Amino acid sequence: MAAPAWLLDLTRLVSRQGKGVPTGIDRVERAYLERLMQVPEPLFGLVQTSVGFLLLDRAGCAAVANLARGRIAPPPATLFSRMVRRRDDGRARAEALLRRKAVARTIAAGLGRTLLRHLPEGARYLNVGHSNLSPSVMKALRRVPGLRIAVLVHDVIPLVHPEFCRPGTVEPFRRRMATVAAHADLVIHSAEATRAVTEAEFARLGRVPPGVTAPLGVDPPVPGRLPPDAVPRRPYFVTLGTIEPRKNHDLLLDLWARAAPAADLMVIGARGWADRATLARLDAGIPGVREIRGADDAEVAAWLGGARALLFPSRAEGFGLPAIEAAMLGCPVICSDLPVFREILGDKAVYVDPGDLYSWSEAVNRHILAANKNEDGDRVEGDRTCWPSWDGHFNKVLTVF
Repeated sequence: MAAPAWLLDLTRLVSRQGKGVPTGIDRVERAYLERLMQVPEPLFGLVQTSVGFLLLDRAGCAAVANLARGRIAPPPATLFSRMVRRRDDGRARAEALLRRKAVARTIAAGLGRTLLRHLPEGARYLNVGHSNLSPSVMKALRRVPGLRIAVLVHDVIPLVHPEFCRPGTVEPFRRRMATVAAHADLVIHSAEATRAVTEAEFARLGRVPPGVTAPLGVDPPVPGRLPPDAVPRRPYFVTLGTIEPRKNHDLLLDLWARAAPAADLMVIGARGWADRATLARLDAGIPGVREIRGADDAEVAAWLGGARALLFPSRAEGFGLPAIEAAMLGCPVICSDLPVFREILGDKAVYVDPGDLYSWSEAVNRHILAANKNEDGDRVEGDRTCWPSWDGHFNKVLTVF
């Protein structure tokens, strides 16, 4: 049975305006928005702003989709937006645009009344960006009779591996997950391995909501063209992801500093909250290591298309999108031996202990040797048909919900 209406939380997409290349979670929220734009039922979007909430109709949601794809540029922020945001940044400009398009605006205390006034009984609320997971928002949503709540939980790494998280973020995350455990009618999981860990944490929080496992869809990468002088003359490897402790960049920096492989390493990704020592090593430079920041999807795909392998030594992951994108391009994957990688990659990767520098060195050198012999090594023709699709994801989620 079709839902009377859909309410998609779009707070994350709006908050990320002007902040560079979209993250994995940004892409998921964008994919949900673009899919729900195609359904016949009424569609609404919820956006928390600096001063309250905006409720958008389908036209307002279309504006968010256009902003997320860069198809439109928001106008200059209004004086009000600049006052509450204290600067004229991308988010302030996006909020200014959406205030003009909103069907309703409210302070936090009036959210329940606003939703009750505009949403039909039995509406479905989807939250895939981990925004607004608070008891007060859940209480406001429940003002709508028959409304059901679904949350996509990408992972619970802050609860399982707090040592890999930015100081001060673990307890707020725990409160958000406690809210999900208490209020969600459905939790969406991207992998069975991730689901097992997440539901174990929910059990500790007092309730395990009903769940569905639906692997995230992967858009086929479309490589761009790299400038000829950008590509190294030697074979090269790519490591892809935000530079932060759980991504384990230090292992690869140690490998290149100590073993000096006869190949280059492209470190692609934004600088996160990596410790100063890691960033200092990148700033000082290690022979054969090049840091690339701000690469768009086409540039990343081009780098992967020519790489000997993707090196993915993460110590914890919820899904592992870069590994799938690399495999789709025919780029070999050398990754940590994590249950979630075994589940999603199967026999299409080489698995190595994320703490075993020697084994990583052996795997890298084997691929270099194949390149020196003009062999393909483990490189295979990319197969774009055997990986999770967004159609499969949404068919499962929207049918269950």
